[in-house]
Amino acid sequence: MEAAKWYRKAAEQNYAPAQSNLGWCYDNGSGVAKDYVEAVKWYRQAAEQGHAEAQFNLGCCYANGQGVVKDKVEAYAWFSWAAKADSDAAGSRDLLRKELTPQQFTDAQKRMKEMRWQIAAKSKPSTP
Repeated sequence: MEAAKWYRKAAEQNYAPAQSNLGWCYDNGSGVAKDYVEAVKWYRQAAEQGHAEAQFNLGCCYANGQGVVKDKVEAYAWFSWAAKADSDAAGSRDLLRKELTPQQFTDAQKRMKEMRWQIAAKSKPSTP
């Protein structure tokens, strides 16, 4: 798929929508060989810049153990971030919440606070 090539060019320039799209290509084997680890890499780069779709997709990767070790706490945290802009993510977060132990929920809240600082640091425009 020609699109994957163009997504890569833009993704390498740190353009979050292209990073998310390239992650999707790897996730689904569209124009590239299916590679969940590579999908996670690109989703994470976009997610850390505040891209809601990538945050949701990264949450799905953690929820399903695709490309990463299955981790409900991490999945919940990413779904929560994505839920700020995406109602599908809110639904996924709410469903996953029912599976978390009280300790996992506490851990997820703590993880979300850590992520707030990471995302804020990466989404600030760089000054020349």
